[in-house]
Amino acid sequence: MTRILLIDDDDRLAEPLREYFGKFDLDLISETHPTAGLDRLGAGDIDMVILDVMLPDRDGFDVCREIRRSSDIPIIMLTARGDVMDRVVGLEIGADDYLPKPFEPRELVARIQNVLKRYMNKGGRQDRREFGPLLIDIRQQRAFIDKQPIKLTTMEYQLLALFTQDPGRNFTRDEILSALKGVDVDIYSRAVDILVSRLRQKLKPVDFIKTVWGSGYTFIGPDD
Repeated sequence: MTRILLIDDDDRLAEPLREYFGKFDLDLISETHPTAGLDRLGAGDIDMVILDVMLPDRDGFDVCREIRRSSDIPIIMLTARGDVMDRVVGLEIGADDYLPKPFEPRELVARIQNVLKRYMNKGGRQDRREFGPLLIDIRQQRAFIDKQPIKLTTMEYQLLALFTQDPGRNFTRDEILSALKGVDVDIYSRAVDILVSRLRQKLKPVDFIKTVWGSGYTFIGPDD
């Protein structure tokens, strides 16, 4: 099911939309404050953001800019102001579509479906890698086990991203060293084994990483 985050301070909007979205296999999650909305987005497992322009403390344009600094997740913006310049600004800063209030829920669903289709055609889903209970969100550089976030260091995340870009491949220690030197110039061969061991512990209970004795490591799926 596609999960959509609504950030809108009108708390009367979410419930009827949630019920209507359910007819189209869309799961709506809502927040009324921009800070809470950004925190929820950062927790992962969100496929699209619907963002109101008029928000408390900071406007939707500012929130959109912040999201775009680290993510290409689809964004549809809403406004009650009906100003053409709002639409121009929203699209210029990275929104994928724009819908003035009041709107018909069916039109919003149609826009959601169109934006998601364009996003999929651009290969956006390549930024989400799933292996059984493990989900890696490349856009947000976060990983989850059974939808629970895993606390990874920068090095651990980069190693996981390296392994999962080519599952089943034997990565030698030298290849891992070369890939991670941009993250930590002081990494050395023995540190690779320690890093892999730490990552293994954090991916439990599934053992995703197989040691190739005398050579390196291979990332395997939970059923391999």
